[in-house]
Amino acid sequence: MSIVVSNITKTYGEQKALNEVSFTINKGEIVGFLGPNGAGKSTMMKILTTYLKPSKGEASINGYDINKDTKKVQKSIGYLPEHNPLYLDMYVKEYLAFNADIYKVNKDRIDEIISLTGLTPEAHKKIDQLSKGYRQRVGLATAMLHNPEVLILDEPTTGLDPNQLVEIRELIKSAGKDKTVLLSTHIMQEVEAICDRVIVINKGQIVADKNLAQLNDDKQQIIFVEFDYRVEEVLLKELPNITHVHNIAGFSYELHFKSDRDMRSVVFDFAHDNGLKTLQLNHKHRSLETLFKELTS
Repeated sequence: MSIVVSNITKTYGEQKALNEVSFTINKGEIVGFLGPNGAGKSTMMKILTTYLKPSKGEASINGYDINKDTKKVQKSIGYLPEHNPLYLDMYVKEYLAFNADIYKVNKDRIDEIISLTGLTPEAHKKIDQLSKGYRQRVGLATAMLHNPEVLILDEPTTGLDPNQLVEIRELIKSAGKDKTVLLSTHIMQEVEAICDRVIVINKGQIVADKNLAQLNDDKQQIIFVEFDYRVEEVLLKELPNITHVHNIAGFSYELHFKSDRDMRSVVFDFAHDNGLKTLQLNHKHRSLETLFKELTS
């Protein structure tokens, strides 16, 4: 296992930022770490990168204990924090050379990482002259400079335009082939585009830990129907593949189905067989964003 977290708790006075959090991540996995603001995502990432000490529990990176093998952990990870700390008065290439000296990285790696992260057109500029998107690239380049086995990225695509988003997503996916990547984001499309697996945290506790295929299986088809007469819910609950019936108001119902098939035809046939007219019949799929809201509400 590249990352092992066991019963990590972090308290600030009376407040528990993390409460008995446990998970493992294998090499080659790209895992989305999701949760609302204040859920404990950044706290967990700061603990894994040794910036914070846990109040209780254990964790290891590549077999190195975060409390006992701090230096070895730091060498094993590349970290891009939420608020990207950069020396704005330094030039891009100068800043990367400064970090290369710290990591004792061969200077040839600087040009390689500049090209890899798409910084070539801006490499001659001072960092304070860069757009927010390019500053984010500098942070990502710094995190990857020493070719770490684990990347921990806190909101890595903040401030990127749509074209840059695609490029950075591809870069992260490419890195994830031989590295472990843990990234936090609020962008559900990003999770679906990049991640193999999702861990959802809410109020300091894990509320879901599933691979993307399992999450897609959890998505449900929702049918909104309005009849011309009231129907007993017990009859609607006999429909095939139905999981939930909700009478919204009057003769309007929200029906949840777990099926890849378009269930509107089933609802229409039900109405016909029971002498009812369908005044409205619409369907939608429960998105990852909806699942996230349900898990964290």
